[in-house]
Amino acid sequence: MIKVEASSRPEAAFVLLLMQSLFWLIAGISAAPFVLGGEIHMAGLALVTMLFALGTFMLGLGVLWRRPWARIWAIAIEIACLFGSAALLTLPIGFNRGPVSLLVNVVLPLAVLLLVRKTF
Repeated sequence: MIKVEASSRPEAAFVLLLMQSLFWLIAGISAAPFVLGGEIHMAGLALVTMLFALGTFMLGLGVLWRRPWARIWAIAIEIACLFGSAALLTLPIGFNRGPVSLLVNVVLPLAVLLLVRKTF
């Protein structure tokens, strides 16, 4: 019999990407009420954030189905997230530096990078 070793790393990466897309979806939905208060530009921000959430979810499905393009895009998006988090952590602009923020903005992208760094 031929034994095929199947890694469960894509499934774990899918769960983490699903969590990340849900965090972005919540952020997009929470920006929507500000439009009712008169800040019209928040509508675009809410829409873009929700589109990022949808894209991350679709990317997670591609990683789950072991598509090579999804692995490349997952690495690219997580590196961009890490660069953005590094910029927010170093600039004094009032960014939340608590444990939840560090887990969502630093640890989660690092975990996804570690899971998708090698070929499935």
